[in-house]
Amino acid sequence: MSPGVFSLVLSAAIFHATWNALVKINGDKLAVVAVIKTTQIIFALAAVALVGVLPPAAWPYLLASTAIHTGYYWFLIRSYRFGELSYVYPIARGTSPLLVALGSMTLIGETISIPAAISVGLIALGIMSLSLTMKAKPITERHALKSAVGTGICTAGYTLMDGIGARSSDTAWTYIVWLMLVGGLPTLLLAIGERGRALGTQMITAWKTGAVAGAVATSAYVIVIWASTVAPIALVSAIRETSMVFAALFGALVLGEHFNRTRRVALAVTLVGVVLLRVWA
Repeated sequence: MSPGVFSLVLSAAIFHATWNALVKINGDKLAVVAVIKTTQIIFALAAVALVGVLPPAAWPYLLASTAIHTGYYWFLIRSYRFGELSYVYPIARGTSPLLVALGSMTLIGETISIPAAISVGLIALGIMSLSLTMKAKPITERHALKSAVGTGICTAGYTLMDGIGARSSDTAWTYIVWLMLVGGLPTLLLAIGERGRALGTQMITAWKTGAVAGAVATSAYVIVIWASTVAPIALVSAIRETSMVFAALFGALVLGEHFNRTRRVALAVTLVGVVLLRVWA
C-alpha cells in the first residue's frame, strides 16, 4: 500500500469517527441518519449523469451492500441507544477487520502477508480491548453488546460487497454514486415507516447536524471504496477501523466518558498495529 493511499484511508478513519460522534451527541439519532441518507441521495442524483450506468456485474454486490447497510444502521442506532460511544464503537469496529480478512480470502482469494496479518490482528485486538474497562449498566450493556457485534458483522459484510462491487464496475466513482442513490433509499423508507409524517419536522430540526454528518460520512466512504480498488480490502478495512481511536478520544475529551490507564494501553496496541502495517504492508 502506497503512502498516499495509507494517508487517505487514515483520514477517512477520522471522518468516520466524526460522523458517528455527531450521531451519538444528537438527541434524535434516527432523524440525523435520515438527513445523512437524504444528503447522499441528493449528491448521487446530481452526479449520476456524469458517471453513467452501473455495469450488470456490479449490481448483485450493490444490492447485497444495500441490504447489509440497512441492517448496519439499525444496529448502529440501537448500539448508541443502549451504550456509550467509547464502549459500543470499539466492539463494532474491532470485529470487522478480522471478518473482512477471512471474507476476502474466502470470496476472492485475496491474501496478505503474515506480518500484515499480525498487524491486522493487533489493530483488531487493540480496538476491541478499548471497551473492556467500561462500567456500563448491566442491562443496557447486554443490549449494547449484541447490537455492537451486529454492527461489526454488517460492517464486514458491506465492506466486502462494496470492495468487490467497485472492482466489478467501470470505475470506483460509478459504483459509489449508484450505491449512494440506491443504498440510501431503504434506510430512509424505514425511518419514514417508523416516524411517519413527524419525520419531516424532526429532520428539519436535525438538518444542520445531519447535513454535516452526511458530508463527512460521504467523504469517508468515497475514500474507502476507492482505496479498496487499489489496495487489499483487508488492509483498507483495518486502517479504516482505527476510526475508533479518534472516537475514543472524542468520547473521553468531549463527552467525559471513561478512559483509564488500561484503555490507554489498548489504544497503544492499536497504534503499534497501525505503524507496523505501514512498515510491512
